[in-house]
Amino acid sequence: MEKFVHLHVHTEYSLLDGLAQIEKLLDAAAEKGFSQIAITDHGVMYGVVKFFKAAKERGIKPIIGCEVYVAQRRMQDKEPGKDQNQYHLVLLAENQEGYKNLVRLVSEAFIDGFYYKPRVDRELLSKYSRGLIALSACLAGEIPTLILNDDYDGAKRKALEYKEIFGERNFFLELQDHGLPEQKIVNEALFRLSEETGIPLVATNDVHYIEREDAPVHDVLLCIQTGKTLQDEDRLRFPTDNFYLKTSEEMEQIFGSAGNCLKNSVEIANRCSVEFDFKTMHLPHYQVPEGFTLDSYLEHLCWERLKQRYPNPSEEVIKRLKHELQIISQMGFSGYFLIVQDLVQFAKKRKIPVGPGRGSAAGSIVAYILGITNIDPLKYDLLFERFLNPERVNMPDIDIDFCFERRGEIIDYVAQKYGSEHVAQIATFGTMAAKAAIRDVGRVMGIPYSEVDKIAKVVPNELGITIKKALEISPELQQLYHEDEVVKKIIDMASQIE
Repeated sequence: MEKFVHLHVHTEYSLLDGLAQIEKLLDAAAEKGFSQIAITDHGVMYGVVKFFKAAKERGIKPIIGCEVYVAQRRMQDKEPGKDQNQYHLVLLAENQEGYKNLVRLVSEAFIDGFYYKPRVDRELLSKYSRGLIALSACLAGEIPTLILNDDYDGAKRKALEYKEIFGERNFFLELQDHGLPEQKIVNEALFRLSEETGIPLVATNDVHYIEREDAPVHDVLLCIQTGKTLQDEDRLRFPTDNFYLKTSEEMEQIFGSAGNCLKNSVEIANRCSVEFDFKTMHLPHYQVPEGFTLDSYLEHLCWERLKQRYPNPSEEVIKRLKHELQIISQMGFSGYFLIVQDLVQFAKKRKIPVGPGRGSAAGSIVAYILGITNIDPLKYDLLFERFLNPERVNMPDIDIDFCFERRGEIIDYVAQKYGSEHVAQIATFGTMAAKAAIRDVGRVMGIPYSEVDKIAKVVPNELGITIKKALEISPELQQLYHEDEVVKKIIDMASQIE
């Protein structure tokens, strides 16, 4: 039976702050005997789906959460000198409604509340509190901050406010002990608060890296984030090496005599259950003219435009078109093709340059006839089944290149036609490749750029090269690594953050 569950965990998606890479974190959690673990990245939920899938693969129950930033005043207040600081608050989704509310809170925090950080406020928390369990967070939480400012009464008022917002046993006072003197002061006050208010306590460890020995690497990561070097005395740094994935036994040594705070972590984890459905397709609604279905209208457009591409269509063309239309209809993707062709037609009417089509979509005669692609699949003997295959049901993926100077017009058109609530832009994440990692670590360590650059240039220019692979195939890098202690330190550190 579990004695403790980690409910306050930062992965690499707490960008340049969390060192715990999801796959390695979950492997370590399994090794340490945890069957449940949370993800609570700072202000974002970028890593949630990856975390969920990786946890399920390992037989670990994923607990979905976020450590949100709470504005000191209203989230719309953005006055310099007053609103750049925020409080932390950990939110965990207890159920599907809670997950939806958490997503809404994080989205609103970016859209309406962003000022230095994505921020929520008490009004928004009250509106979307159902299905959520809240923890009072670390020393940067509102209640610990008030305690450290000698305002116990203010801390008590805020604790009762949060209890009112989230409901009985949905708000917990969070005990942490990373060996900081401030935490001892806060914890004493939290015990008193719990006695006076009936708000339960829960123990957490603020996980930013996996093992204790990762602390120096995390220090380097923070320097990269803040543009500092290890020699800077006034830099952001964690004061101890206790922010790692502690075992249940380690947590018991710290909090074993502190009432039910460990047991409460298990109770919260057991209450949290969120599932994701990755199978159901959610396509936007394409409005077809009266008298048509999605399938019949797609077919109508194809026959209408056929002679623009094939003035004298052969038997082979007709057969291929009928075959593709049948598969598209069978797989339920007629609406998708109609949406994409509509976008391309809009761009062409507005004289916005559109690319000829990339990837496996070039194998579709339907895409060619509709003007989505400009490559004749029959001429180049391209296979439709590489693009759509009824035996492997995947969403079609048509890559379209629009002129980057006018892509805003396309986005506006889509938002207007389908409703802005049905349109999203996606993020991509830049990762620290081998050479960049070496250069960043060298700068943080205060090594002259010319010396660091020499090391980076020895890394072979191969796509996707890693430091580990570079050491295997580059005799020059091997020699530097084994003969120079500084080079060895840079490379070892860089291999952990790349």
